[in-house]
Amino acid sequence: MIILVVGGGGREHALAWKLSRSPRVTQVLVAPGNGGTARGSTGPSARIRNVEIVDVAALAEFAAASDVALTVVGPEAPLAAGIVDVFRARGLRIFGPTQAAAQLESSKDFAKRFMQRHGIPTAEYETFSDAAAAHGYVERRGAPIVVKADGLAAGKGVVVAQTLAEAHAAIDAMLVDNRIGDAGARVVIEEFLAGEEASFIVMSDGQHVLALASSQDHKRLRDGDEGPNTGGMGAYSPAPMVTPTIHARVLREIILPTVQGMAADGIEYTGFLYAGLMIDARGNPRTLEFNCRLGDPETQPIMLRLKSDLVDLLERAVDGRLDEVEAEWDRRTALGVVLAAAGYPEAPRTGDPLIGLPADSEDCVIFHAGTRVLDGQFATSGGRVLTVTALGDSVRAAQRRAYDAVAQVRFAGQQYRTDIGHRAINRRAPPAAPASPRE
Repeated sequence: MIILVVGGGGREHALAWKLSRSPRVTQVLVAPGNGGTARGSTGPSARIRNVEIVDVAALAEFAAASDVALTVVGPEAPLAAGIVDVFRARGLRIFGPTQAAAQLESSKDFAKRFMQRHGIPTAEYETFSDAAAAHGYVERRGAPIVVKADGLAAGKGVVVAQTLAEAHAAIDAMLVDNRIGDAGARVVIEEFLAGEEASFIVMSDGQHVLALASSQDHKRLRDGDEGPNTGGMGAYSPAPMVTPTIHARVLREIILPTVQGMAADGIEYTGFLYAGLMIDARGNPRTLEFNCRLGDPETQPIMLRLKSDLVDLLERAVDGRLDEVEAEWDRRTALGVVLAAAGYPEAPRTGDPLIGLPADSEDCVIFHAGTRVLDGQFATSGGRVLTVTALGDSVRAAQRRAYDAVAQVRFAGQQYRTDIGHRAINRRAPPAAPASPRE
C-alpha cells in the first residue's frame, strides 16, 4: 500500500521512517519532505520519497490519482486549513482532526473557553485584542505570567514572562508591533503554573482513545532551561514523572473529557491529540495547551520505541476501532537531541553544509528537519536541523549514545543543549516500576 505523510519536519521524517518498516507498505510519500526523506538510503527507508506539493487541493488530487491508501497529517497548518475536510469530501482516507476540531490548537482562546466550559483543569486566563487592557491586566496580576498569541505562531507565540517588563514587551510585540502577524492579533494572558512539564499524546477515533508512550521535551534553547522558548530542543520517552497514577488521572480528567466534550459540542475529534501538561509537586496535572498533532521532537523518540505496526494503529483509528488494539513499546528509553541552526530561534541561518553524519543503526537514528540536498550534500534549510535519537537501557545510557552521535555531526554555528534528559536523571523520587511492554 502507498501512504502519504503531509509535512516536512523531523516529526514527518520519523513517521515516514516508522511507516516504511511496515511489511504492508510499498511506498511512503512525504509532501514536501526534507533532505532526509529524499536521501534514497538502503533498507526500508528506500521506500520513502518526496513529493513537491504543499497546496491542500493539489495534495487531494495527487492522492486520488496516485492510489494513496491512507494519508497522515503531521503539522498544524494544513489541519487548520481544513485538509481533512477536503480529503474526506473526496472519499479519501486520512487521519487527523477536521478544521473545526483543529481549533483546539489554532486558537488558544477557543481552547481555553472549551476547557473552562467542560471543567478541564487549566490556568486562569483572559483574552485581549486591546493592548491597553492587556497591559492593565498584567499590572493587576503581576509576574511571572504567560503571554500567548491566540493563533498559530510556529512555536514562537508563547512568552513566559518572569518580570512585568517582559510581559509588557511581549504584549507590545504582538498587539502593537504585529511581529507575528495575524496570529498575534489577539493574546491570551494566563497565570504562571509551577511544576514540571510533560507531553501526553493519544490517538482518537472520535469515541475511543489509545495513549501513546509518555514523553517530555525541553523548550528552552540553552542548558539548565535557560534562554528563549523554542519549538523544542530535545525529548525523551518514557517520562518517569508520568507515573501510573498520573497517567490514569490525565486520561480521566483531561483526555477523555476533551474527546467527549468535543463530541458534545457537535465536533467529533479524530486524529492525534497532544496535551501539554504542567504537573505540580503534589502530582496534580493541568493543561498548558492542546496540539492537534504529534509533538516535535517528542515524535522521534516515541517512534523509535514503538514496536507495533503503525499502519495497523492508523487504520483502526480511521475505522473507529481503536478499542480493539493496544500499542506495544520497547522497554528501553529513547532520547533525542535537536541540533539547531545558527541564529535559531530568532533568525536561523540556512545554507550551511552538514558534515560527518553517522549512518543509522539499530539503536541510533538521525531524523532530519531543516535540511535539503544542495549540490549533492546536505545543507541547513531551517531552524531545527536534525534530531539525533538513540535507545538505551536507561535515560543516562540513551543520553550517552545520542551525544556520541551528536559529536560526529558538524555544521557552522550549530547549537544544541548538552543536558537533554537532565530532569529524569536528577529526579529525587524513587524510580517508577518498569513499564510493561504495552505501556
